[in-house]
Amino acid sequence: MEKGLISVDRWAEGSQAYFLTNLHTDHTQGLSSTWAMAPIFCSRVTAKLFPFKFPNFNLTLLRVLDLGSWHSLSLISPSTGSKVTVQVMAIDAYHCPGAVMFLFRGEFGCMLNTGDFRWEKNCERAKLAKEMLLNALKDDAVDVLYLDNTYCNPTFQFPPREVAVKQQFADIISSHPDHDIVIGIDTLGKEDLLLHISNALNVKIWVWPERLQTMHLLGFHDIFTTDTSLTRVRAIPRYSFSINTLEGLNRMHPTIGIIPSGLPWVVKPFEGNGKLFDSLLTSGYNRSKVSSKGGKQNDKRNGNLESVKRFHKYVYSVQYSDHSSYLEIEEFIKHVQPTSMKGIVSSSSCNVDPFYYFGRICGFVIPHAQPDCQIRVWSITGQNC
Repeated sequence: MEKGLISVDRWAEGSQAYFLTNLHTDHTQGLSSTWAMAPIFCSRVTAKLFPFKFPNFNLTLLRVLDLGSWHSLSLISPSTGSKVTVQVMAIDAYHCPGAVMFLFRGEFGCMLNTGDFRWEKNCERAKLAKEMLLNALKDDAVDVLYLDNTYCNPTFQFPPREVAVKQQFADIISSHPDHDIVIGIDTLGKEDLLLHISNALNVKIWVWPERLQTMHLLGFHDIFTTDTSLTRVRAIPRYSFSINTLEGLNRMHPTIGIIPSGLPWVVKPFEGNGKLFDSLLTSGYNRSKVSSKGGKQNDKRNGNLESVKRFHKYVYSVQYSDHSSYLEIEEFIKHVQPTSMKGIVSSSSCNVDPFYYFGRICGFVIPHAQPDCQIRVWSITGQNC
């Protein structure tokens, strides 16, 4: 597609139409309440939440795209000055409330930007979205796929969200009946997780005041509260979730913390004084190297950590993610069969061109060189989860 027509999650000058896949901060950098350059296209839920994130925004610049319907835009070619028609469809990405993919087509061909997404194999909502996408494509090929490559590495294999909630979260909480429970979450996302915990325990869940406003905007009026006396379960901002916080809470009442993340966290090595680095963690795993032909070989690091769930006496990590796992990305590409792929996440732990692992699916010959992957060290407040 010619430059100067559209931008997806990019907010620099020079485009005639802008598209927002979701309201997470890494997708809105450069966007502010004073935006006035051009219309912004987004989902209906995102439009509803938009004024809360960007107060005093000129809402006449928002254009709502309903899921599953083609919308036509008349733009002007920057190079020729002639009229260009671009069709776009929004499709449920099942990442956070309002998150969508954008499918574009026109004289330039067909382009799909997934934004952040998670389509689990046996999830009915994901099945409906996949059917919507394949029906929209019909016999068209996806010329360029802009892919959520957050976990584009065989390292990252974790269970479906429903399994993580019903088994791992349930086991941890049920084994601590006299403890307060603190869960680290972002300002948007993980609502299904909190709803399941509320239903399973038959309790309200405490959230901070700004998060409560978001919950009300999403239609959840009776499940969440800002009164700590009403519940033993609290969802706190991820940035305030730390070992120091948990140690302070335990001086008042027995408390455990749970951090939901697709990353297999373990404790960072101890300092000489025997104390943990506050909030600093590193990922460890049984690493599988996948060749261009799909063969696998094990590269064990830090032993088998699949059974490790507790990395501090007060803190658990549960592999619950709103991004697709490696195998889910692979399944998605098998269905889409793009001609070309580009990762949308440049700061992922293993910054790999998606073609390295998945080009074989599309019939490309892949170089034998291993990608430059390093174990990352993150604070417990890391964003990609």
